[in-house]
Amino acid sequence: MLDANLKAQLQTYLQKVTRPIEIAVWLDDSPKAAEMKALVDEIAPLSPQIAIVTHHDVNRDAGERRPSFAIGTPGEAPRIRFAGLPMGHEFTSLVLALLQVGGHPIKLDDDTIAQIRALDGDFRFETYISLSCQNCPEVVQALNVMALINPRIQQVTIDGALFQGEVEARQVMAVPTVFLNGESFTQGRTSVKELLAKLDSGASARAAKALETKPVYDMLIVGGGPAGAAAAIYAARKGIATGVVAERFGGQVLDTMAIENFVSVTHTEGPKFATALEQHVKTYDVDVIDTQRADALMPGKIHEVRLASGAVLKARAVVLATGARWREIGVPGEREYRNRGVAYCPHCDGPLFKGKRVAVVGGGNSGVEAAIDLAGIVKEVTLIEYGAQLRADEVLQRKLRSLPNVRVLMNAQTTDIHGDGQKVNGLAYRDRVSGEAATIALEGVFVQIGLVPNTEWLKGTVALSRHGEIEVDAKGRTSVAGVFAAGDVTTVPFKQIVIAVGEGAKASLGAFEHLMLSSVEDEAATPEKIAA
Repeated sequence: MLDANLKAQLQTYLQKVTRPIEIAVWLDDSPKAAEMKALVDEIAPLSPQIAIVTHHDVNRDAGERRPSFAIGTPGEAPRIRFAGLPMGHEFTSLVLALLQVGGHPIKLDDDTIAQIRALDGDFRFETYISLSCQNCPEVVQALNVMALINPRIQQVTIDGALFQGEVEARQVMAVPTVFLNGESFTQGRTSVKELLAKLDSGASARAAKALETKPVYDMLIVGGGPAGAAAAIYAARKGIATGVVAERFGGQVLDTMAIENFVSVTHTEGPKFATALEQHVKTYDVDVIDTQRADALMPGKIHEVRLASGAVLKARAVVLATGARWREIGVPGEREYRNRGVAYCPHCDGPLFKGKRVAVVGGGNSGVEAAIDLAGIVKEVTLIEYGAQLRADEVLQRKLRSLPNVRVLMNAQTTDIHGDGQKVNGLAYRDRVSGEAATIALEGVFVQIGLVPNTEWLKGTVALSRHGEIEVDAKGRTSVAGVFAAGDVTTVPFKQIVIAVGEGAKASLGAFEHLMLSSVEDEAATPEKIAA
């Protein structure tokens, strides 16, 4: 299961374990059970603190999924379980669970730990994931940590591809999907603080009250993606009071599978890149405020940014870097069946459609790459392109044409997504040449038609293009003095990470220049200067 290099690395990590760990394994006669047994048998000898208890009798512990295993402290009921092999993106979740159960410190601040301990009630979480999902580990690791801190919390991670019967019965069509005490709780990438906000009804009000005490920043960056991170670093290096407020640090990068074109970085993955961005920002004196969404901008000599929580932050200069999100087709059925057959991340949700029929809407690089990836998982892929030709790179088109279970429909306008009230069962389109209407029977629709800027909250405040992007000049200045913008949210062409980083730095330097000039003007206008 583990190659020699990975095993050596894991053994080094497990040297940090300071107390006994018990791995309880529930097996059946399936090939996956044999793989699971092989995995834990390889892990156990890597630390003298690890012991294995194996349950082979399928009539015992009938409530346990098979194959599955739990990690806990001997003599205590385990609170962390894995129903499936936590490999791929989830291998880190396994390693962290072993370390933290074994006594390695949990990297959360004292206030967050206290808030988790204070949760009142019994919480049994079931988290459905796919091993190719880059968003799932954050949710798994957050819930695992919460289970370690609070003995009334249990967490089981379930590989949807392995337990397809459960996936279909519970109509799980997107990952991560979390159930709490048997009821649907949340979907999508979610941090510890976001989970706490849902579980602790008073958390939002307390957070808003705490934010009201923040001082006036010299520069406030709204958004925590590549552009926002670069802006924060450049501002902090100038020695000015800098704040960053973001709904989720990393932004759209968190939904990116592979990054191979960021200069000097041969290959990385979105979540890793986002973590590196945040760590770099936090090496400076930057006040990072996460899990907060901006709701309104109120310009003035001192600009104000109102948050959805009701709190208001103030700054002498503002850099808007709120990025973009997946563009919707805008047809009937799309929103109704979102996460019930309509998906936007083929890497995350593709394994849930194993052996089924799906469509990909969009013929650019993202759409063609999605079709190629899905072709190795699903029964059949139909790529739907509105135009007369695909817009993807030729190398991707050649790969696409070589796949036997992919068909391409050109000049096809998606008009409707059908469902049975519970999940998607078809897609309707119109041939733009003949005008004929047709329907495809399928189980999933993956939308890949580009991005839309996150600027709804700015309408009527700063000048926007007809596409909703913030209009900026060569220094990142918007139509409002003292307000700058950078990244995918602006009119700057070519939405690339490397461009967003450069634009973030430029906007920050532009904002700093504005602050310096404003300071000179204010000094020149003081009563003493006027009297002289």
